[in-house]
Amino acid sequence: MKIKSRHHLKGSESKKILKMIEPFLEDPQALRGLALEVAETDHDFNLILLKGRPVFMMLEEGPFFTVRGALEFAPKKSLVTVDSGAVSYIVNGADVMAPGIVEADPEIAPGDPVVIVEERHRKPLAIGVALLSGPEMRGSGKAVKSVHHVGDDLWEMIWETG
Repeated sequence: MKIKSRHHLKGSESKKILKMIEPFLEDPQALRGLALEVAETDHDFNLILLKGRPVFMMLEEGPFFTVRGALEFAPKKSLVTVDSGAVSYIVNGADVMAPGIVEADPEIAPGDPVVIVEERHRKPLAIGVALLSGPEMRGSGKAVKSVHHVGDDLWEMIWETG
């Protein structure tokens, strides 16, 4: 992943982005007063940087966490929990299949961004876009399209800059 350009966001722009992230958090106080940068990339999304670290990405639906951002801010909503058998596939970039899902936020709607976490420690593994609603995710077929996962180009960039 290459960053084409980056620039600091105005205070009002930062507040607008942070306001869109707040609903995913139990305690939005962690977001107060943060200065953000936007980084234009050669991928389908731009990044939002905090102290040079990409913690959010701009998807069509708006800002959402990167895996690093999910680790740092621990979102409490839009979570899809997978069993241990699915972990190796997901960290290699596979989409999430419904049989591997043990729990999904019932408020998830198709097209929503989600954080995919593993069952045992609830650590984020990937970011995806829901293909099914939360209640439908425990059925069969593909439930979440993977957008970013541990070990991909964005993850590697995260650890180089973080």
